[in-house]
Amino acid sequence: MKKVYSLLYVALLGSWLAGCGPTEEIAPIPKENALSAYSADFLREWFKLECRIVKTTPGFLPPQAARAFGYTGITVYEAVHSGIPGARSLAGQINQLSAGVLPQADPLGIRYHWGLVANAAMAEMMRLMFEKRITEENLALINEAESRYYEELSPQAASKYVAELSVQHGKAVALAMYAFSKTDGGHEAYLNPFSRPFTPVTGVDKWVPTDGNNLTPLSPNWPKCRPMLASNMVYANPPKPIAFSTDPQSAFYKEARQVYDKVIHGTDQERDIARFWADDPFATCTPTGHTFNILTQLLEETGATLEKAAVGYAMLGVAENDAFIACWKAKYDYSLIRPVSYIQQYIDPNFRTVIGTPAFPAYTSGHATEAAVGERVFTKLFTKGDGIYPFTDRSQLQHGFSVRNFRSFQEAAEECADSRLYGGIHYNMDNQQGLLMGRGIGDNVLKAIQWPTDIR
Repeated sequence: MKKVYSLLYVALLGSWLAGCGPTEEIAPIPKENALSAYSADFLREWFKLECRIVKTTPGFLPPQAARAFGYTGITVYEAVHSGIPGARSLAGQINQLSAGVLPQADPLGIRYHWGLVANAAMAEMMRLMFEKRITEENLALINEAESRYYEELSPQAASKYVAELSVQHGKAVALAMYAFSKTDGGHEAYLNPFSRPFTPVTGVDKWVPTDGNNLTPLSPNWPKCRPMLASNMVYANPPKPIAFSTDPQSAFYKEARQVYDKVIHGTDQERDIARFWADDPFATCTPTGHTFNILTQLLEETGATLEKAAVGYAMLGVAENDAFIACWKAKYDYSLIRPVSYIQQYIDPNFRTVIGTPAFPAYTSGHATEAAVGERVFTKLFTKGDGIYPFTDRSQLQHGFSVRNFRSFQEAAEECADSRLYGGIHYNMDNQQGLLMGRGIGDNVLKAIQWPTDIR
């Protein structure tokens, strides 16, 4: 593949030289061409569009959505990292991603317009990640956005040749990243998200269907997917759940009873919190989409540059992708019965949850895990390390919810975790262990990859 891209650049360079002629001068590379000199407005809009496409494309349930956001996040960073002083490629840092498969930027010192590079990379990667189920309307939206941002950004390029090379580089990186993604075990999983046919394990403590529509659990093979950081799988082995028991004096029964009491005696505010964080993939763009939307909002509110946005989306992309692989491993290691099934059998046959119970095992909570990686990434990007950052989550307004106010990113993550208890769909142990897993993964993503140290 390296040879293919080398030939591509030779061809592009030849075309560029032929078009210049002996009298045409190429504008010198200005010092302000660092990525921090570019606006991130268009890139934020791309991730808003990805939310819409995740929501409206069949098969993009929580694991599949996390993977899609993850790969678009690292693709845009890889495409533009050469515009960040001191930034390193993800090659050699992401699990099994070698430098030989990635196009190299700036052949012979030719300057790129980094906005055009990012625009082309996002458009190409989004077409590829959703291609076999994307609607004509969504494909048209991608194509229209790519064209519109090109028209807005291309006049800023030093020449039309620079603009063309910028687009070619962005697309080449996307194609290489997509080829890499096809080997991770999750390629086109959206075509069969329940991995049917699949026979669930059985036992008194094991998951059973919680509705009549999904008789098999979601993505039982997801733990086999390749994580972006192999070291993140250290956090895929939480302590064993509390020992199953139907004895009313047992710790497990008390966990279930806590769920029951919280639903029966829950407040209106707690029920609102459960619905706010539910992120039903048929009503919103999944938990990962919610967390990406929060990042988009924070980037907009702080006037973040293209540099900070590209780094932030990549950080969160790696963390969210691996959070779902790690969490799904725990889920299928234990295949633990959901509270609703236990309560209806051993406490109250008429019990009903506040929100729908997803079709996969209980332990640990995917929401808690993914919210906690967001907590860690946001703390790195927007605070001095203390986590204190009052903010209002407005990201759910587009889905018909009100806003919620938080004093810190930790408070938001913990409310997300608690929401699963309020909704009646998770034991508290699922939530608390999920938070620990997510914080571990988030911290590891920030430490294991050499991100730029002075993000502007």
